[in-house]
Amino acid sequence: MAVKIRMKRTGGKNDVCYRLVAADERSPRDGRNLEILGWYDPAAKGETFALKMDRVDYWLSVGAKISDTAASLVKKARQGAVAAPAVAEVAPEKPVPVVVEEVATEVSTPAGEAVAADAATEEVETEKTDA
Repeated sequence: MAVKIRMKRTGGKNDVCYRLVAADERSPRDGRNLEILGWYDPAAKGETFALKMDRVDYWLSVGAKISDTAASLVKKARQGAVAAPAVAEVAPEKPVPVVVEEVATEVSTPAGEAVAADAATEEVETEKTDA
């Protein structure tokens, strides 16, 4: 069985998405596949694709052929993996100052009176012992 890494069309009319799949080269474009290797969404903003590079490398190592479009995505993924750490090192984030506010120590009782927190806990303890 000859395996080919290619794009499988998903989505609807005017809302196209693709999956990168390993499939028997005799199967139809949207037919059965052996494994899903990633996805590509041309209409997405930001991240437009994601690939499982370890699985792509496996299929290539066992002799799978790759289509031109799939090869282009794999090439972009390899370039992005190399360039990503360099970008992170260039722009370190500045520490954000933390502002701590004091918490109120007064507790409102059912009668509507403001009582200090210590006094409120003492009243609750005395009520429990009385009961």
